Amino acid sequence: MKKGICILYYITAVISALVGLWHFFVPRMFQWYDYLPTQYENLIVGIDYTNYCFSLLLFGLSVMLIILAKKALSLNKEVICFYFFLTIVWVFRACLASFIEPWPLQPIPAAAIGQLIASDTLAVMMVVVSVCFIRALKKK
Repeated sequence: MKKGICILYYITAVISALVGLWHFFVPRMFQWYDYLPTQYENLIVGIDYTNYCFSLLLFGLSVMLIILAKKALSLNKEVICFYFFLTIVWVFRACLASFIEPWPLQPIPAAAIGQLIASDTLAVMMVVVSVCFIRALKKK
């Protein structure tokens, strides 16, 4: 693989892992529970389960792709399939943010706009890497 694609692969996997790690702390950082009445304990637990499972899956898959990077960059189809899946996750996230259900601008417009730009940028970078994988696999 070309050196630029290798670097882009690592950048996308590391950013994805950092987002997964960051998501473990999002509920406390943004005080999600302040918006929910305490009598809705089932809702709070459901939100926690969803967030923690999402965080673990995103972080774990991204770290796994970092560890297996040499195999992916050597065009190991199984590892590339996992990268494709992560790409689909980020493209879906970008579509949600851009077209389907944009993040509300209130209470912090900069956060909403930042998430939109970041998710779209990461999705585009991952699509570029995925397309390069597809082309390289066809040549192989």
